[in-house]
Amino acid sequence: MPQSSENGPGAVTGEQENEIIKARRAKLETLLASGAEPYKSKFGAPGGLSPSKDLCARFKDLENGSSSGETASVAGRIMAIREHGKATFADLKDSTGKIQLLLRQNVIGDEAYSGFHEVDIGDIVGATGTVLRSKRGELSISIESYELLSKSIRPLPEKWHGFKDTEQRFRQRYLDLLMNEEARRVLDTRSRLISELRRFLDERGFVEVETPILQPLPGGAAAKPFKTFHNTLGMDLYMRIAPELYLKRLLVGGYDKVYELNRNFRNEGISTRHNPEFTMLEAYQAYVDYHFLMNFLEEMISTVVEASAGSLVVKFEGNEIDFSPPWKRLSMVEAINRFSEIELDYSTDEAALRRIAGRQELEIPPGAGRGWIIAGLFEKLVEGKLVQPAIIHSFPEEISPLARKDPDLPGFTERFEVFVGGQEIANAFSELTDPMDQRRRFEVQAGKKAAGDDEAHPLDEDFLTALEYGMPPAGGLGVGIDRLVMLATGKRNIKEVIIFPHMRPSSGRHGPTSVE
Repeated sequence: MPQSSENGPGAVTGEQENEIIKARRAKLETLLASGAEPYKSKFGAPGGLSPSKDLCARFKDLENGSSSGETASVAGRIMAIREHGKATFADLKDSTGKIQLLLRQNVIGDEAYSGFHEVDIGDIVGATGTVLRSKRGELSISIESYELLSKSIRPLPEKWHGFKDTEQRFRQRYLDLLMNEEARRVLDTRSRLISELRRFLDERGFVEVETPILQPLPGGAAAKPFKTFHNTLGMDLYMRIAPELYLKRLLVGGYDKVYELNRNFRNEGISTRHNPEFTMLEAYQAYVDYHFLMNFLEEMISTVVEASAGSLVVKFEGNEIDFSPPWKRLSMVEAINRFSEIELDYSTDEAALRRIAGRQELEIPPGAGRGWIIAGLFEKLVEGKLVQPAIIHSFPEEISPLARKDPDLPGFTERFEVFVGGQEIANAFSELTDPMDQRRRFEVQAGKKAAGDDEAHPLDEDFLTALEYGMPPAGGLGVGIDRLVMLATGKRNIKEVIIFPHMRPSSGRHGPTSVE
């Protein structure tokens, strides 16, 4: 069988790709004209399909050049084809791995052997035959029968040079997963991490729930929402920026432990750490405070990282990060004093803070007070230096409209965030359950929104009504799943860990080739 031009050592040009597509469409037309079905509805095998990974494990002790005498059926995508005399070898890739197909003319017959010449790299086939190990040690299926299950029209990315264009990888993630084992590793790690999170919470009595994605008010976070309109109801709705206020309503309703693995949507910038659609875990437990949550998050995050990454120590941006508890704990003010040349205390007044901010070239938005300035200094001077896991607590009340006040630190709250690898991955606090205090906080936020702050929290009357029925003391936490997966897999770009990240419209350079 002659090698097709798509398998050569050089990268396929656009013109060559067009020729390959035309040739494959011609094959497709021939198949259809002969009455064949090039897109089957199923592949039936008497004993069912055998995943390649299972076959490799089952026959790992089979000696080179010997046959098992057992029959198996496999199905997957053809990734390579080689001819040697009157035998043809093909690599078949399924969802679990790869196995070699061996076609011998004297076994399969002249007609079937010749028909395999029409199979292209990228075609999906099913095959049945005897399991053996080749003389070179490759576990193989000596084919007795095969079927074309789905004809591939477009050639796969050129195998010698790989699929390395980053933008194209993100735009055509299906090809990335086919061609790059690393992309599959990241996806598999993400799946294990989320499963482990569920297991951890389920074993501790938490109930998984679902709250609205379309909300009449975008609450629970400081963020600009996406806005839409519901025609039947005749009202504006907002894509969820956080599920927090609905999960707290469930605490009012009598649930003591709830969580949601949710998709949130924020109409903000895109960067290596931000995507407008992202995954978060939010969990709430009644009758505990933020001190409890510090220990809880340490245990949960270290457990899921070890389970998904295989170790408590991971490599990220050139650093070895150790998730082993206990983690460093500092207040926000203490962290500023330790990691910068600034010296603050909890009573430093606003005028002094503004002078310090000016020297640090920190731009202060209109209406911002001392709490915002402290948080701004922390973000600019400290956050990027927190490589090893650290808990930063005692956040200013001004930037924490839903957190309980710290009775020992006026102007601050019982709130903390977890920082790893120079970025925030979790947020938690003792919940504010006083409806009068919550109304005052909302009114301050409403004033900021009226002054032009698109991220200020709206005044949610229904949530205030729920609080007036009585909400138990509670602690709540949120974990950024995408950023946690970045750490567990050592990826610097959030697009690497989101299966289908949002991208700007294609200029056409990376789009698939079209044929007139």
